[in-house]
Amino acid sequence: MNQLAQPAKASGEFSIGGGLPVTRLGYGAMQLPGPGVWGEPRDADEAVRVLRRVVDLGVNLIDTADAYGPNVADLLIKRALHPYPADLVIATKVGFTRQGPGRWTPLGRPEYLRQQAELGLRHLGLEQIPLLQLHRIDPTVPLADQVGELAKLRAEGKVRYIGLSEVSVDQLRAAQEITPIATVQNLYNLANRGAEDLLDYSAANGIGFIPWFPLATGELAKPGTRLAEIAGRRGASPSQLALAWLLRRSPVMLPIPGTSSVAHLEDNVAAAGLELTDGEYAELEAVAR
Repeated sequence: MNQLAQPAKASGEFSIGGGLPVTRLGYGAMQLPGPGVWGEPRDADEAVRVLRRVVDLGVNLIDTADAYGPNVADLLIKRALHPYPADLVIATKVGFTRQGPGRWTPLGRPEYLRQQAELGLRHLGLEQIPLLQLHRIDPTVPLADQVGELAKLRAEGKVRYIGLSEVSVDQLRAAQEITPIATVQNLYNLANRGAEDLLDYSAANGIGFIPWFPLATGELAKPGTRLAEIAGRRGASPSQLALAWLLRRSPVMLPIPGTSSVAHLEDNVAAAGLELTDGEYAELEAVAR
């Protein structure tokens, strides 16, 4: 397939852990369940159409979690795409319990992490999880116990690569003492760059950086703002510019914009082919400073 038929391919490629090549612009499944990331979607058929269109557009990295629903996103992915294309990489996460809409409680006890990984294999219909991420570090459980359990799952062949979510550079270094870490997933976008040091460390060490909430342009994108002005000038949406900026920011950047709408999905993926000039990149840098 060429880039015209599969526009996501224009974002380039990154190899997770040195062995899993993915198109850099991925897809996040968090918006597929109901409000508050809880329960069934408003329109399950549209969710299935979105997931199938994701693959049609050339995206081959889908990020999910057992906590999305819980388990709703995973089962939708299996319904829509199983048996999976050979190059599809499903990244999932464990380490949260859910008590209701919008409620998230970390739980990092090794037996719970193992249980959720086993359920993930079953719900997704996988023999091995390509990338298993610790959704949050539970402060009540030693890090070595949490990351160590993921390492055991990897040694058993149930997991190929291990990632972390919402961590500091120090926590990442500590985890690397226990097992290789292939990716990190932290809040990062044009308007929120609090994880800059983690991104730089990741780039220096060949670790994939998955920015969650990549489209948080918020106040920046209101009519009359510089971001809206640049978008109008380029004939692009503010969201497309935010994604194009992320993709240019670092070669290890793997944005995973999520949506429950085919139209929004197609708009997001079009950002893969949006090449910023040096001047536009500098303008976007300045917008959020």
